[in-house]
Amino acid sequence: MQDNYDDIKHLSRPQYDDYPPMSISDRAAQFSPFAALVGYDDEVAEAARLTDSRKELTEDAAAVLSAKLNRLLDMLDERPEVKVTYFIPDTRKAGGRYADKTGTVRTYDDFAKALVFTDGAKIAITDIIMLEIDDD
Repeated sequence: MQDNYDDIKHLSRPQYDDYPPMSISDRAAQFSPFAALVGYDDEVAEAARLTDSRKELTEDAAAVLSAKLNRLLDMLDERPEVKVTYFIPDTRKAGGRYADKTGTVRTYDDFAKALVFTDGAKIAITDIIMLEIDDD
Protein backbone atom coordinates (compact mmCIF):
# COMPACT_ATOMS: atom_id res chain seq x y z
CA MET A 1 0.00 0.00 0.00
CA GLN A 2 1.43 3.30 -1.04
CA ASP A 3 1.04 6.54 0.97
CA ASN A 4 -0.73 9.30 -0.95
CA TYR A 5 1.80 11.95 0.13
CA ASP A 6 5.03 10.19 -0.74
CA ASP A 7 5.59 12.55 -3.65
CA ILE A 8 5.70 15.71 -1.47
CA LYS A 9 6.98 14.50 1.91
CA HIS A 10 10.58 15.18 1.01
CA LEU A 11 9.88 18.81 -0.02
CA SER A 12 10.56 21.72 2.34
CA ARG A 13 8.01 24.35 3.25
CA PRO A 14 7.78 27.11 0.63
CA GLN A 15 9.59 30.36 1.43
CA TYR A 16 8.55 33.68 -0.07
CA ASP A 17 10.68 36.78 -0.43
CA ASP A 18 7.68 39.10 0.12
CA TYR A 19 6.59 37.53 3.43
CA PRO A 20 8.84 36.67 6.35
CA PRO A 21 8.30 33.23 7.86
CA MET A 22 5.61 33.11 10.50
CA SER A 23 6.63 32.20 14.05
CA ILE A 24 5.48 28.87 15.43
CA SER A 25 3.27 30.54 18.06
CA ASP A 26 1.55 32.65 15.37
CA ARG A 27 0.97 29.57 13.23
CA ALA A 28 -0.48 27.72 16.22
CA ALA A 29 -2.83 30.64 16.95
CA GLN A 30 -4.49 30.10 13.58
CA PHE A 31 -5.74 26.74 14.76
CA SER A 32 -6.64 27.63 18.35
CA PRO A 33 -10.27 27.25 19.41
CA PHE A 34 -12.50 30.30 19.40
CA ALA A 35 -15.86 31.16 20.91
CA ALA A 36 -18.35 31.24 18.07
CA LEU A 37 -21.01 32.61 20.41
CA VAL A 38 -19.31 35.23 22.54
CA GLY A 39 -20.83 35.34 26.03
CA TYR A 40 -22.76 32.09 25.63
CA ASP A 41 -20.82 30.31 28.39
CA ASP A 42 -21.46 33.23 30.75
CA GLU A 43 -25.19 33.13 30.02
CA VAL A 44 -25.35 29.37 30.64
CA ALA A 45 -23.48 29.78 33.94
CA GLU A 46 -25.84 32.60 34.97
CA ALA A 47 -28.91 30.49 34.16
CA ALA A 48 -27.49 27.60 36.19
CA ARG A 49 -26.72 29.81 39.20
CA LEU A 50 -29.20 29.15 41.98
CA THR A 51 -30.78 31.80 44.17
CA ASP A 52 -32.80 31.54 47.37
CA SER A 53 -36.32 32.84 47.58
CA ARG A 54 -37.21 35.39 50.24
CA LYS A 55 -38.69 33.74 53.33
CA GLU A 56 -41.90 35.18 54.74
CA LEU A 57 -41.88 35.49 58.52
CA THR A 58 -44.78 34.10 60.49
CA GLU A 59 -46.74 36.54 62.64
CA ASP A 60 -45.06 35.22 65.79
CA ALA A 61 -41.57 35.47 64.30
CA ALA A 62 -42.33 38.99 63.02
CA ALA A 63 -43.51 40.02 66.49
CA VAL A 64 -40.34 38.64 68.11
CA LEU A 65 -38.16 40.40 65.53
CA SER A 66 -40.05 43.65 66.03
CA ALA A 67 -39.56 43.44 69.81
CA LYS A 68 -35.82 42.83 69.34
CA LEU A 69 -35.56 45.77 66.94
CA ASN A 70 -37.33 48.06 69.42
CA ARG A 71 -35.00 46.89 72.17
CA LEU A 72 -32.02 47.51 69.91
CA LEU A 73 -33.21 51.03 69.07
CA ASP A 74 -33.52 51.78 72.79
CA MET A 75 -29.92 50.60 73.32
CA LEU A 76 -28.26 52.52 70.45
CA ASP A 77 -26.38 54.85 72.83
CA GLU A 78 -24.56 51.79 74.21
CA ARG A 79 -23.37 50.78 70.71
CA PRO A 80 -24.59 47.18 70.98
CA GLU A 81 -22.92 44.28 69.17
CA VAL A 82 -25.48 42.39 67.06
CA LYS A 83 -25.68 39.47 64.68
CA VAL A 84 -28.11 39.99 61.82
CA THR A 85 -29.28 37.50 59.20
CA TYR A 86 -30.66 39.36 56.21
CA PHE A 87 -31.71 38.91 52.60
CA ILE A 88 -29.67 40.34 49.72
CA PRO A 89 -31.76 40.56 46.52
CA ASP A 90 -30.06 39.38 43.34
CA THR A 91 -29.57 42.08 40.75
CA ARG A 92 -29.81 39.75 37.75
CA LYS A 93 -32.61 37.32 38.51
CA ALA A 94 -35.45 36.58 40.90
CA GLY A 95 -34.48 35.69 44.44
CA GLY A 96 -31.23 36.36 46.19
CA ARG A 97 -29.19 35.02 49.08
CA TYR A 98 -29.06 35.22 52.85
CA ALA A 99 -26.03 36.62 54.64
CA ASP A 100 -24.94 37.12 58.23
CA LYS A 101 -23.46 40.33 59.57
CA THR A 102 -21.92 40.69 62.99
CA GLY A 103 -20.96 44.15 64.13
CA THR A 104 -21.66 47.20 66.19
CA VAL A 105 -24.73 49.23 65.29
CA ARG A 106 -23.95 52.95 65.13
CA THR A 107 -27.35 54.40 64.34
CA TYR A 108 -30.74 53.88 62.73
CA ASP A 109 -31.40 55.66 59.44
CA ASP A 110 -35.05 56.67 59.75
CA PHE A 111 -35.32 57.85 56.13
CA ALA A 112 -33.91 54.61 54.62
CA LYS A 113 -35.39 52.44 57.42
CA ALA A 114 -32.02 50.74 57.87
CA LEU A 115 -29.52 49.87 60.57
CA VAL A 116 -26.15 51.56 60.05
CA PHE A 117 -23.08 49.76 61.38
CA THR A 118 -19.83 51.36 62.50
CA ASP A 119 -18.10 50.00 59.39
CA GLY A 120 -20.61 51.87 57.18
CA ALA A 121 -22.73 48.87 56.19
CA LYS A 122 -26.47 49.51 55.92
CA ILE A 123 -29.08 46.79 56.29
CA ALA A 124 -32.71 47.55 55.54
CA ILE A 125 -35.13 46.58 58.28
CA THR A 126 -37.39 44.85 55.72
CA ASP A 127 -34.52 42.52 54.74
CA ILE A 128 -33.77 41.30 58.30
CA ILE A 129 -35.13 37.89 59.27
CA MET A 130 -33.12 37.29 62.45
CA LEU A 131 -31.52 39.56 65.02
CA GLU A 132 -29.41 38.61 68.03
CA ILE A 133 -28.29 41.28 70.48
CA ASP A 134 -25.17 40.71 72.56
CA ASP A 135 -26.30 41.48 76.10
CA ASP A 136 -22.89 41.36 77.79
